[in-house]
Amino acid sequence: MNHYETVFILNPVLSETQIKETVEKYEDFLVSRGAKMVSKEDWGLKKLAYPIQNKKSGFYHLFEFTVDGKVINELEVEFRRDERFMRYLTVKLDKHAISWAERRRTKLKQKA
Repeated sequence: MNHYETVFILNPVLSETQIKETVEKYEDFLVSRGAKMVSKEDWGLKKLAYPIQNKKSGFYHLFEFTVDGKVINELEVEFRRDERFMRYLTVKLDKHAISWAERRRTKLKQKA
């Protein structure tokens, strides 16, 4: 089981319920394939550095999870098929990135 982090940008024209449904759908997708969710973050609506599909903003979300490497390809195929996704990036975390992510999560919990 490898440790991964996926950041994705959802289309800004989606409603709050559509965003929640989309995030839950892909979280369930991962869990059904044996993933263990470490962290989920909703970064909200952010302005993009450059237009994507003629949109200047998007809803950012982050998933941090552990799963077998074969599932990542399936996940990214699903992202490509879904028109609600503007961009996505999945990164395999090494031991230094994992410790950095843990420190970032604790810092966020202290602020809240």
